[in-house]
Amino acid sequence: MHLTGFIVQFLNGLAEASSLFLVAAGLSLIFGVSRIVNFAHGSLYMLGIYIAYTIVEQWGGGVAGFWASLGAAALIVGMLGALVEAALLRRIYQAPEMFQLLATFALVLIFNDLALWIWGPDDLLGPLAPGLSGSIQIFDRYIPAYDLALIFIGPLVLLGLWLLLNHSRWGTLIRAATQDREMLGALGVNQAWLFTGVFALGAFLAGLGGALQIPRQPASLMLDLSVIGDAFVVVVVGGMGSIPGAYLAALIIAELKALCIALGVVEIAGMAVAFPKLTLVVEFIFMAFVLIFRPWGLLGKPLGMVRQTSRPDAPLQPAGRGLRALALLLLLAFAALPLLSAAFPYAAVLAQDMLLAMLFAASLHFMMGLGGMPTFGHAAYFGIGAYCAALLFKSAGLGMAGSLLAAPVAAGLAAAVFGWFCIRLTGVYLAMLTLAFAQIIWSIVYQWDEVTGGSNGIVGIWPEAWLSGAAYFYFTLLVVAAAVLLLRHMAFTPFGYALRAVRDSALRADAIGIHVKGVQWAAFIVAGLFAGLAGALYVFSKGSTSPEVITVGKSVDGLVMVLLGGIQSLSGPIVGAAGFTVLQDYFVGVTEYWRALFGAVILLIVLAFPQGIAGAFQGRRAWGAKA
Repeated sequence: MHLTGFIVQFLNGLAEASSLFLVAAGLSLIFGVSRIVNFAHGSLYMLGIYIAYTIVEQWGGGVAGFWASLGAAALIVGMLGALVEAALLRRIYQAPEMFQLLATFALVLIFNDLALWIWGPDDLLGPLAPGLSGSIQIFDRYIPAYDLALIFIGPLVLLGLWLLLNHSRWGTLIRAATQDREMLGALGVNQAWLFTGVFALGAFLAGLGGALQIPRQPASLMLDLSVIGDAFVVVVVGGMGSIPGAYLAALIIAELKALCIALGVVEIAGMAVAFPKLTLVVEFIFMAFVLIFRPWGLLGKPLGMVRQTSRPDAPLQPAGRGLRALALLLLLAFAALPLLSAAFPYAAVLAQDMLLAMLFAASLHFMMGLGGMPTFGHAAYFGIGAYCAALLFKSAGLGMAGSLLAAPVAAGLAAAVFGWFCIRLTGVYLAMLTLAFAQIIWSIVYQWDEVTGGSNGIVGIWPEAWLSGAAYFYFTLLVVAAAVLLLRHMAFTPFGYALRAVRDSALRADAIGIHVKGVQWAAFIVAGLFAGLAGALYVFSKGSTSPEVITVGKSVDGLVMVLLGGIQSLSGPIVGAAGFTVLQDYFVGVTEYWRALFGAVILLIVLAFPQGIAGAFQGRRAWGAKA
């Protein structure tokens, strides 16, 4: 490409960096002070665009009206953020960290349907900025004047935040809260209002970042989850809680994407490499590289990621007589469902989906609950298992039995490779590195049309004749029951006890001779292997697979299942997966706004059962044991 093209793409990268920084800066502030991983931050960005569109329609006739509309939209989103913090998040600060994430995910569902109710399903494109609607010629190319204005807005906001944090008393309190919240409270500072103020400021920045986009992109219901992924990457690469780090990371990531577009298709060693395709994954490749060699981000510092729970974890005990009897009754109930197909034709299909969800959630719980290793990318192993089974069955002609055996092994091997890097990190950094690897796998699957079918996936994968009809349901029931029992049994083996010792105190475990990283790596592999088994079973139950099985949404579904059931309970993933599947299926048929209804139920569960549904009953004699 001509040098002019690189210059234009470089300027486009600067404009995109400002947009990324505005949404990421608010997320970094909120995490730095409250330690909450706010999944709803992307929703605040989305609402900023929608609200700005509405206000601009009323005020935006001139320059003053347009820019006042953007500021008003950001202020409204900031007030909404303050309301959310005071009414909801303040009530769950003492809950486990991952339950706070679950609450913010519920807000994503509610805000998405709120936008659908107010503005409808269609994309809404706002007007061009008055006075900045044209383009400026740079050599023989043109760049929008509004993009050039954005280049300066990002650094101006960075300067304003720096002055606020370093030259005001409130900024001093924010920095003190980032370093040591307990000491700040001991000095008499009202932490509640400080947290509310920080959340409002973070929401304001997200709303401003969204509002500034109305001349560049339409308001869409898909923006919330797409933006939050980019924002998490920027915050983690820059360093959690570091505002300058967020801008540096946004700048590097935006310019890497711009460079990929500028390079186009390049021939390397006789092979054509399409660099524009890398724009889907280059940020995650860069994040993985940074976290492997600099675990706390470019400008970040180690943060205390102490597991905060309302009460210490109770020691696990084998299932008592009552729980065993209940489990047997559930198995018999599942086994009877195909016999009731005449009266309830959909019951067996829903039950099979429930079984696969249980196995997927149980595999995640083994890593996250017993091992204390959070992950945002567990769907990668589910997807690897699904695609491996599909390819071996359809393309390699291995047969169903061979495909089902080989797929979990492939997923376990992938977990071994990814886990070798991931176990060096903890907390949110570990979770984000797992997300990076999952996104890399998704990008390969999504774009490798010749092998994986690309966005269309692979179809026509049905069980062999001997497992047709209800036989495959009973086969799935048998395999899932055996796999879940095996995972449960492993919790009470020496390996399981070592894993929980490492989770509770890695230093003490190391002091008594436990190979900490080795135990964590083994747990990573076990979790990946069983997730791959769930993926392989899924393919033959649905007859197809597609890139959707590896998306962030699939990983989040697994997190929701585990957290709903209770991360401190071995029964938690089973209860959570069953409840999640049934509620989701029921709400979809009840109303168009099923996401908001589902989110409201999740919020009620979080507030009423901060330890999860099964966790709330842990230790009660009615269950027969602490399960």
